[in-house]
Amino acid sequence: MKLQKYTLQHLLLITGMLFCFACTEEKPKEIKTETEKVQKNPFRFYKDIEVRPGLNFEIVSWGKGVDSIGGYQILMSDSVRNNYKSAAVDRKGILIDAWNMDLDNDGNPELYIQLLSKKTVSDLNVFEYTRGDFNKISFPSLSNSQKKGYNGNDNFFIKNGDLFRSFPVKDATDSTKTVTRTYQYKLSGNSFSTSEVK
Repeated sequence: MKLQKYTLQHLLLITGMLFCFACTEEKPKEIKTETEKVQKNPFRFYKDIEVRPGLNFEIVSWGKGVDSIGGYQILMSDSVRNNYKSAAVDRKGILIDAWNMDLDNDGNPELYIQLLSKKTVSDLNVFEYTRGDFNKISFPSLSNSQKKGYNGNDNFFIKNGDLFRSFPVKDATDSTKTVTRTYQYKLSGNSFSTSEVK
């Protein structure tokens, strides 16, 4: 009798457990929305300029907070000669462009780095790479006569291997009219000369 009692209890226990395992309620799956992490570029400006195969200059700008304050670095890599150099420069302005020229035709590359120093005023920093070092060449400011009617919005451009700068000015005879003034820059002996293009 006792054996039957335990057998009946075991049978009921097993049956109850089967019912528990048989009754599964599917829980709704949680929908996971993964937000894609956008990596901020630590460099506000980056440009790789290839002068010739194996000789590259990289211009990298950085700074925290205000866009116009920080620094930039010029990295030179000459993989043919296994030579690497760099120059760090403080900046006051936002880097907007950089390019390579040899305006004085001396065979040494010159890097022209265009900065927006105010909302509409552009300026150039010029570096010549010669004898394994970076030499800064002073780019001339506008003279008082050149500044007459000047309101910024400079446009630096290269035409037939020459460097030009143009900007709108108010016409002296008609204040409602604007004309474009253009200057050509020449480089000789690491100093610039300017002439107006008529």
